[in-house]
Amino acid sequence: MTEATAPRIKIDIQDTLPMIHYLVAMPQPETHLFEVTLRLINHSSNILDLKMPVWTPGSYLVREYAKNLQQFTAFAGDKPLTWRKISKNHWQVNTTGASELIVTYRIFANELTVRTNHLDSSHGYFNGAALFFRLPGWENLPIQITVLPPRPDWRVTTSLPPVGDQSHSFWAADFDTLVDSPFEIGSHESYYFEVLGKPHELAVWGKGNLESQRAIADLEKIIEVEAEMFGGLPYERYVFLVHLFGQGYGGLEHKNCCSLIYQRFGFRSQDKYERFVQLAAHEFFHLWNVKRIRPKGLEVFDYEQENYTPSLWFCEGTTSYYDLLIPLRAGIYDAKSYLNHLNKEITRFLTTPGRKVQPLAESSFDAWIKLYRPDANSNNSQMSYYLKGEMVSFLLDLLIRARHGNQRSLDDVMRQMWRKFGQPEIGYTPEQLQEVIESVAGVDLTDFFELYVNGTEELPFNNYLEPFGLHLVAEREEEPYMGIKAKTEHGRELIKSVETGSPAQLAGIDAGDELLAIEGIRLTAHQLSDRLKDYQPKDTIEVTVFHQDELRTYSVTLEAPRPTKFQILPLHNLDTSQKENGAGWLGVPIASLR
Repeated sequence: MTEATAPRIKIDIQDTLPMIHYLVAMPQPETHLFEVTLRLINHSSNILDLKMPVWTPGSYLVREYAKNLQQFTAFAGDKPLTWRKISKNHWQVNTTGASELIVTYRIFANELTVRTNHLDSSHGYFNGAALFFRLPGWENLPIQITVLPPRPDWRVTTSLPPVGDQSHSFWAADFDTLVDSPFEIGSHESYYFEVLGKPHELAVWGKGNLESQRAIADLEKIIEVEAEMFGGLPYERYVFLVHLFGQGYGGLEHKNCCSLIYQRFGFRSQDKYERFVQLAAHEFFHLWNVKRIRPKGLEVFDYEQENYTPSLWFCEGTTSYYDLLIPLRAGIYDAKSYLNHLNKEITRFLTTPGRKVQPLAESSFDAWIKLYRPDANSNNSQMSYYLKGEMVSFLLDLLIRARHGNQRSLDDVMRQMWRKFGQPEIGYTPEQLQEVIESVAGVDLTDFFELYVNGTEELPFNNYLEPFGLHLVAEREEEPYMGIKAKTEHGRELIKSVETGSPAQLAGIDAGDELLAIEGIRLTAHQLSDRLKDYQPKDTIEVTVFHQDELRTYSVTLEAPRPTKFQILPLHNLDTSQKENGAGWLGVPIASLR
């Protein structure tokens, strides 16, 4: 396709209804350029407005997808049309009254994440928000998408239904559906299986050591457990898109599919394999919680700007709580493994200083400016709504279970949210969410929400664990506390973060300084922990760094070791209630966890 020639597309025209058809070609995938042709039929205005989304639902950051668009043209038949760009993501075409229009453009695609586009000699992958224009006023119309693979052995996988017997053509019911339906094009492996009478596909791109049959067996268990929880599967077909790639990790949920990216050789280790299972369980759970059970602020997507809600802690944090729990219920791992995973999450939470600074609701609200843009002070000043939301959901589950002898749980909250908001697909407010949780718990939770969702009060884990015959125990490292994290990068020992109020910060050491020596003896980031073990709390040591290319030595007075690991362990001398509660939650006698 050249800039001077308007491509011709053959599609069926029905009556006088407006029609939208996208053709996606990639004749030279090595260039990382998708060539997109938009054809509109029965357009009735003298002006055509085209707007590229700035973000994609499920990933709360303005990513400015228009930055990858180039070589825009517009035609009426063979006649070029005049157009202008009137904002960063808004193109406007003078149609001269023509009813059939063709727009062409290219999208540079060389960013392999679950929410962007990637095209090279091995495959093509795209998300709707990052590739297609939104047509104001036409958002609710069906859209046809035709893909032209560059080679005969490349095929197309998407959750969208095909258009009759037309090769590589699919229908999206509307623009939201198009945005919600990623495409994988290439020679990837596909595995088909059925769960509860519905077809599923596991599509895997990239080489690695994923054992497909093992993965499918565990995916089937996850699907069955989650379907039982919500009373069935709300789709006709579901696709798991998996990209195996370097050190990548992540997922993005959709109504009828999910995209996962994982380390290509991250499946042999049991711990790493279980992390993959949790990722799949997380994104699959989202087809209920987030894709259908949505906060009011995400009920109708505004693709032009940020969409604010203080309830992402429930969207993502509660989902994170279940992504550990579901593999336990599915029998993929046992209660000891579950607690080991939960211990790691609690440790991450309790070793993040930002938990004392940023409230959970604020963390949800500020996702757009903080979560995806970490800096040297992030650990000190912010709290992930994924992580603290998981912790708050954990406490709520224990609270409900303890009050009702395991006859109610957070599961009942999810089911009630599904019935009230998910099935009719109407957004909920923070107040309505609290009301549902209170109705299941059977208690006023105003203080709970003020302290732990809207405030920064420390979470009292042991108060909630004790009725289950468990308690949280802190472990301390041997070395005294200095308060820095260092990492070797390009042959330099860089201080990546300095904890607020730590001995290092009080002495004047900054993130970004290059760590050189302690007491005049050179060291690496890897050696830091061992070197500190040579000293005692209250010892003053000389730490030498390069600070903005200046050689500086600081006197640092060390403090007592801080807890660096937390474990949930059984209590002794359990009463009958504790034994019953613990077994009801974890499925095994608490005494067996010793």
